Amino acid sequence: MSEARRGLSRPIDDRVLAGVVGGIARRFGWSSTLLRVLYVVFSVLSAAFPGILVYLVLWLLMPEDG
Repeated sequence: MSEARRGLSRPIDDRVLAGVVGGIARRFGWSSTLLRVLYVVFSVLSAAFPGILVYLVLWLLMPEDG
């Protein structure tokens, strides 16, 4: 199975905090660095709270690579 076709999970080798954004980037075949920058920009522009809340929920729901 190709790297971009795996299910949504938090990678161990591509994380800054919990691996949520790295997992999303890997699932869709995007650059994790670019997605992290975009996530931070959109979170700050939306008063940060929704972005932090979404990140925390995804952290709880996304399984860790094992």
